[in-house]
Amino acid sequence: MVCLGTINPRVLKEFFNQKRLCKKPLSRQSNISHFTDVSSLPCIEKLVSSVEDTPEPISTRISGTIPEWINGSFLRNGPGKFEIGDHKFNHWFDGMALLHQFQISNGQVTYKSRFLSSDSYQSNKEYNRITVSEFGTVTMPDPCKNVFQRFLSRFELPKPTDNANVSFVTYKGDYYVSTETNVMHMVDPETLESIKKVDWSKFIAVNGATAHPHTDPDGTAYNMGNSYTSKGAFYNIIRVPPTKETEGETLEGATVLCSIPSVDKTKPSYYHSFAMSENYVVFIEQPIKMNLLKIVTGKLTGKSIRDAFSWDPNLNTVFHLIHKQTGKVNIKYVAKPLSTFHQINAYEEDGFLIMDMCASDDGQAIEAYNIQNLRKSGEALDDVYNTLCRVFPRRFVLPLSVDSDTPYGQNLIDRPSSTATSVRTGKNKVFCSHEDLHGEDLHQYGGLEFPQINYGKYNTRPYRYFYGCGFRHLVGDTLIKMDLQGKHMKVWDHPGLYPSEPIFIPSPNATEEDDGVILSVVITPNKDKSTFLLVLDAKTFEELGRAEVPVNIPYGFHGAFSSAA
Repeated sequence: MVCLGTINPRVLKEFFNQKRLCKKPLSRQSNISHFTDVSSLPCIEKLVSSVEDTPEPISTRISGTIPEWINGSFLRNGPGKFEIGDHKFNHWFDGMALLHQFQISNGQVTYKSRFLSSDSYQSNKEYNRITVSEFGTVTMPDPCKNVFQRFLSRFELPKPTDNANVSFVTYKGDYYVSTETNVMHMVDPETLESIKKVDWSKFIAVNGATAHPHTDPDGTAYNMGNSYTSKGAFYNIIRVPPTKETEGETLEGATVLCSIPSVDKTKPSYYHSFAMSENYVVFIEQPIKMNLLKIVTGKLTGKSIRDAFSWDPNLNTVFHLIHKQTGKVNIKYVAKPLSTFHQINAYEEDGFLIMDMCASDDGQAIEAYNIQNLRKSGEALDDVYNTLCRVFPRRFVLPLSVDSDTPYGQNLIDRPSSTATSVRTGKNKVFCSHEDLHGEDLHQYGGLEFPQINYGKYNTRPYRYFYGCGFRHLVGDTLIKMDLQGKHMKVWDHPGLYPSEPIFIPSPNATEEDDGVILSVVITPNKDKSTFLLVLDAKTFEELGRAEVPVNIPYGFHGAFSSAA
């Protein structure tokens, strides 16, 4: 899920010549003010258990009603194999990518899945052991080599994985599965088969890209990727044109819109995604740092990429606003240290950029998702959960016009509906504090993650609703609809069921923002072969129907809906 791509050894040689928050475990009563049930969390081991793929479509059992107007494929991505031979992966992000398809037509649903035929998967399968290092797992030297060869292999730079197990994304109308290395796989959304491997570094000078690009209404896509040179680490804003010039073309025409130098040349910030409004890309430089020296020497020291991550609560968060047309970065917006994986939406209004995100005050969450933690039970599992800071939806309001006449030391936000603040503290520096996008009732559901909106019509525009998972566990265990008018919420909650990221599908000829359905794959770890696709009415948040799948499915990450032609 997290990697750096390929790094030139010569460049690295030149390159390097040049208080933890929420650490004390909290009781569930004190940390979640309305949660009164103090019994131990149920074991979720089966959510991260290896399964076999189902490459041929199988029927599902329908209960309730699946609206007949839904016509297309609901695609999901996530880890599906956590052991290779006698070797085991250490982290949830390491599992081999398993692609899922729920084909929906005329009120019926079929299901199939297929392991991504990545180089990593094929190599692991051939040698029946883990041969390519992943985010939290370091490969051991090949036991078939002699002692000297095994010794020398520890000095090799880590090979970037192409285990694209995070999401489905689109560029120029083609579907790709992606992680955060420099390699994606173009896939056929109908068969789930890999068509070709595509390397970002063949088109632009980046060492990877996020698995969460944004798309403008005209189809132009934006993403972010790091690059590492003798001058240090840089964050790059990537732009991909909307259409192909020739048949079979992939990322041709991709350009780097802007490069932003990392303040610490050898320790750039980690980012999983970014925000985008109509005219700006917003890069959030957070205090989660990646030690490049530790990463490139990981094979020698036996340390994984995960071991090179650290949280520095003494550093502020910086919001970089890059204009899409000019590539310029002018004002420096600063906030207290925070951690964010996913943004909700961003838009411009009345001279401000409003940016909504899911965030916490601590950046140590990645550590909790070791496989061994997810397979714990009883008090041991409670202890893991209680060390985590909760993630809640927040809003920042950034003034777009700051010039020589802008006053210092006073709140520049004149929106009476917002409690967020922005105060000019330097010539081109503004300090920002957030507004909570929720009421007290969200605390009883452990916060909110995996946010989604009516993306097609409301991304980069003023909006009212967003959807996500409540986290009273280490994974989502409720579905939540948030209404920004009054900060009210609706909840789908069934004990023992674990819904994944909700995806909004608009109804035909919809006239209202929430006119449509929510799709979510619900995992049932305490009941064998009963995972189901859930369909909720997005307006009322009441269940319309479900399609029960007669095979086990692990808990996944992200998905997309592909409409039928």
